Amino acid sequence: MAYFLQQLINGVTLGMIYGLIAIGYTMVYGILGMINFAHGEIYMIGAFIAVIALTVLGLVGITYVPLALLIVLMVAMAFTAIYGWTLERIAYRPLRGAPRLAPLISAIGMSIFLQNYVQLMQGAHAKPVPPVIRGGFTVYESGGFEVGVSYVQILIWVLTLLLMTAFAFVIARTALGREQRCVEQDRVMAELVGIDVNRIISLTFVIGAALAAVAGVMVMLYYGVVDFFIGFLAGIKAFTAAVLGGIGSIPGAILGGLILGLVESFWSAYFSIEYKDMAAFSILVLVLIFRPTGLLGRPDVEKV
Repeated sequence: MAYFLQQLINGVTLGMIYGLIAIGYTMVYGILGMINFAHGEIYMIGAFIAVIALTVLGLVGITYVPLALLIVLMVAMAFTAIYGWTLERIAYRPLRGAPRLAPLISAIGMSIFLQNYVQLMQGAHAKPVPPVIRGGFTVYESGGFEVGVSYVQILIWVLTLLLMTAFAFVIARTALGREQRCVEQDRVMAELVGIDVNRIISLTFVIGAALAAVAGVMVMLYYGVVDFFIGFLAGIKAFTAAVLGGIGSIPGAILGGLILGLVESFWSAYFSIEYKDMAAFSILVLVLIFRPTGLLGRPDVEKV
């Protein structure tokens, strides 16, 4: 029971990280109907910017952890938002009227470019980060096995829930959210009623990139190491989470992330850690075969 509970805690933590990244996929798909395969690299860049910001803060003597983390988060979100905006402006906007295959190929190309760009700028070696937040507490003990929750895990849960709540509020109650929903439903009609579609699409990329940056900072704190390849695997898994929950659905992205995180955690604990990625991608295959719209997705309606 104690071991199960520990894996549950680990799985929820991992799932929340996947959910944050998956939102970027699902937002872009909801508005443009395309998969932004470079989104995983935006998350990876967010993690690298966090490492650089943390190093700079240490050099200038800002060592008070809450203040340093707040600055790191703000810096990572700001820079990745610029990357997200630039990506949309350079790689996707010129192809907006092109066949669907063109932006897809552009996305894959940008993913490869960003990977190599970071490898060139930061080197191919992994960047270890000393623990910034230490400690935790025991929530349960049985047979000598202690179930622990670290402060980093609590930070990930709290931050993710806060961001999800704020994001849900923006989508449901603000003018920006209404305009995003309009563009999602019918881009031409949205333009006819005076909505600046280009601005809304750019902001969607900016918001998605900022959320990916938060996930990157959390991963840096949680695992204590980053490298230029983390974006590919995490990106594919977050895409799997988005498909599982129903791509285009924001609650579906979170639900899919949590399910994927739990599956990965329990598979690693009770079966083989070497095959945990296989378990995650098997879910993607099964969902695509038996429920292509995902758990909370809506079937496409053909407009005439």
